Amino acid sequence: MRSSNPVFSRRGFSRDNGYAGFNAQQPQAGGPAVGTQGNPYAQGNPHAQDATNPYATNPYAQQDQYGAPVAPPRGSVMTMDDVVSRTAVTLGLVVVGATVAWVTDMGLGLAIGAALVAMVLGLVQSFKRKPVPALILAYAGFEGLFLGALSNYVNQWVPGAPMQAVLGTMAVFATMLVLYKTRIVRVTARFTRFVMIAAISFLVLSAVNLLFMVFGGGDGLGFRSGGMGILFGVVGVLLGSFFLAMDFKQVEDGVAYGAPREESWMAAFGLTMTLVWIYLEMLRLVAILQGDD
Repeated sequence: MRSSNPVFSRRGFSRDNGYAGFNAQQPQAGGPAVGTQGNPYAQGNPHAQDATNPYATNPYAQQDQYGAPVAPPRGSVMTMDDVVSRTAVTLGLVVVGATVAWVTDMGLGLAIGAALVAMVLGLVQSFKRKPVPALILAYAGFEGLFLGALSNYVNQWVPGAPMQAVLGTMAVFATMLVLYKTRIVRVTARFTRFVMIAAISFLVLSAVNLLFMVFGGGDGLGFRSGGMGILFGVVGVLLGSFFLAMDFKQVEDGVAYGAPREESWMAAFGLTMTLVWIYLEMLRLVAILQGDD
């Protein structure tokens, strides 16, 4: 499962990663799916007998002598508790790194270096078929150093902006979780396509604006200040919230379809990157709003 962060491509618990559920055969006409009998992870699961289930084929799942999938041992599949605990650890490292950078008054030069290291680590993990906890934790630590230094810098310019950005990020997370759980927001194929197209457009505009800033000076195309900056920041926060919904969908599907327990690290990785995205956009938005006062 790749992260839902728009900087990286998505893989999900797909058919080609070897982690798709454990009900590999299609259901027989008029009867339950083959392999669900006696499977403690399939009984009572409405998704287990869905012929359109994208996680229903797993070429790596073990089979018995009759060719039917064998249920994995209890404790070997991903649970919501696994996702919560690993996300807490990953976000905790982000906080620790940010605290270290803030207390030591890390310079922006070192912060940019930490951000580049975090990006490389994130890319390496994103292209791996299986999660590597060491890479994910290292990414979280270096990302935290960057966020702490940047937040300290912004706080000197706009006092209180980082705390407001943290509270805003928490509010976005809670709001999107409620909207997703109540199915007000539904993650469909059309929803996913729309979000990905919007995210790519957003990143392209950001890159063009950066080039104009570097070679033309000033604020480039005006996406980082004034009314245009506020609009751009709101769009960034909305995109982050949409990717949160997609993260929730991946976690929900992974738990429902019996993804391996180690995939909880990828879920934590994706949630962490999305929350970092939201925090950065929220920090910029708060800085623009407060700076104009």
